[in-house]
Amino acid sequence: MHVLLGKTALITGSTSGIGLGIARALADAGANIVLNGFGDVLAARQHVEQAGGKVRYHGADLRYPEQISELINYANHEFGGVDILVNNAGIQHLANIEDFSIERWNSILALNLSAGFHTSRLVVPAMRQQNWGRIINIVSVHGLVASASKSAYVAAKHGMIGLTKSVALELAQTGVTCNAICPGWVLTPLVEQQIEAKAKQQGISHIEAQAQLLLEKQPSGVFVTPEQIGALLLFLCSDAAQEVRGAAWNIDGGWIAQ
Repeated sequence: MHVLLGKTALITGSTSGIGLGIARALADAGANIVLNGFGDVLAARQHVEQAGGKVRYHGADLRYPEQISELINYANHEFGGVDILVNNAGIQHLANIEDFSIERWNSILALNLSAGFHTSRLVVPAMRQQNWGRIINIVSVHGLVASASKSAYVAAKHGMIGLTKSVALELAQTGVTCNAICPGWVLTPLVEQQIEAKAKQQGISHIEAQAQLLLEKQPSGVFVTPEQIGALLLFLCSDAAQEVRGAAWNIDGGWIAQ
C-alpha cells in the first residue's frame, strides 16, 4: 500500500545495512528516495528501485556541514523538499579511552551526532511551513546503555537521544514529529567484521562467534533485521504515530530489559 505516495525521504548512510533496508521499506510505501553513503551505490539503487518510485543519490560526506547543505539542496532540487528525514549514518571504533585517538573521537562525534543536528536544522523550516514531517534518528541501544571501549560512539548516541527529545519538544504543537529508534545487534557488514575478528581471536567457528556476540548482550539470541526496523519506522511515519513524540524506541531482543 503506497501510504507515502508523493512524500520524499532522505536516508543518510543508506547504501548498505540498516539504512538500505529502511530505504527499501519507504520506497515500498510509495516514497521518493534520496540515498546517501559510501557503499555500493549501483547495487543500492537497484535494490530500492525494485520497489518502484524515484531514487536519487548524493555522496555527501556528513562530517562536513557544507556537504550536508549540498545534500539538502540536492533533495530540494530533485523532489521539492524532504518530508521524511532518517538520520542513520554512523561509524564505530573500539579502544579504551586512554588509547582513543583525538581524530577518531572527532570523526565519530561529527558523523554520529553533529550531522543529525545539521540535517535537522536544514529541513525543519519547510516541515514547519507544510505542518507535516517526520525526523527519525536511528540511534542504537548505545543511546540508552553503555559498553566498554566505545566512549565516542556511546557519547554520540546518548547525545542523539537528547537531540531527539529537544527537537520533539520544539515541534510539539506542529504536525512534525521527531523520534529515535534504538536497535540492538543487527547483522550489518560492520557487525560481520566484529564476528570474524572474534572468531579469529578466540580460534572458534564463525557460528560460535556469532552466538557468543549475540548472547553477551541480546537475550533473544536473534539478530534484529533491517526489515523489522523499516516496519517500525513506517509506523512512526503513519498518522497513528502522530502523538509519538520524543520517543527512544528500543528494538533489541531484550538487551536493555536486563
